[in-house]
Amino acid sequence: MAAAYGGPEVLSVISVAVPEPEPEPGQVRVSVRAAGVNPFDYKVYSGTFGTDPKDLPLRLGVEAAGVVTAVGADAVGPAGPVAVGDEVIAYYAPGAYAGEIVVPASSVVPKPAALSWEQAGGLLAAGVTAVHVLEAIGLAKDETVLVHGASGGVGLVAVQLAVARGATVVATASKAKHDLLRELGATPVAYGPGLADRVRAIAPKGVHAAADLVGTDEAVDVSVELVPNRSRIATIAGHERGNRAGIKLLGGVPGADPGTEIREAARLRLTEAAAAGRLRVLVDDSYPLSEAAAAHRRIAAGHTTGKIVLVP
Repeated sequence: MAAAYGGPEVLSVISVAVPEPEPEPGQVRVSVRAAGVNPFDYKVYSGTFGTDPKDLPLRLGVEAAGVVTAVGADAVGPAGPVAVGDEVIAYYAPGAYAGEIVVPASSVVPKPAALSWEQAGGLLAAGVTAVHVLEAIGLAKDETVLVHGASGGVGLVAVQLAVARGATVVATASKAKHDLLRELGATPVAYGPGLADRVRAIAPKGVHAAADLVGTDEAVDVSVELVPNRSRIATIAGHERGNRAGIKLLGGVPGADPGTEIREAARLRLTEAAAAGRLRVLVDDSYPLSEAAAAHRRIAAGHTTGKIVLVP
């Protein structure tokens, strides 16, 4: 948890002698095996969303995978009744950086047996965001989409889902990530000066839509330059620049579309796709929960390939 506002140095692990409370009706208790680390997590304590001291200390995390250890009455999730011993993924799960959490049963879906705990713990926050982005830009079969930040957690899922829709995907990433993106069905392109011209060479018939998953001015500006219809450009990170450009803002910040219904409905579709092998879940690295500060420094620096997860 974060006892103050600031950088990763404010994070600490607190040992609590008393267990989590028993779940109330409609709730379940989950023993956490892995928790995903997301940019939203460090924004919470960095002051992006305010610095009210009354909110301290802050429990962090929004997604986890684990085993159900207790259930309240009428504990029914999106896939049906939840029982003790079920292996599940919990999202949305506030306070997921913990050994145990109590969440609404409506937040848990079955964990695919094919996924490791680390993969399961990092699937849904990125996955539902990727689904929301593709829905927001209205991506259809035989269209060309430009995906900025394609090698990150959200980007790798978005690339795979866009390819599965029958779209042509032009994906920005550093050159070290290009082989992976080709393997996933995208045409990679290096970001940096001259990006718009490189995309035009790859997609001479034009770009129908764009997804900014990295939040740079370049991502927004190149998207606006290449996509004729600004309603088919969305950003999950470049909200200030995106607002000035008149493109779609997605996420939990003021003025953005949270896409709550789309994201909730996407959870079972994502786990089913992962279970069937149609969606690869890539984990860049895992850290012990005690090294959460190091994990946050890593994700804040960017350049990860897939997700970072914490293991209690």
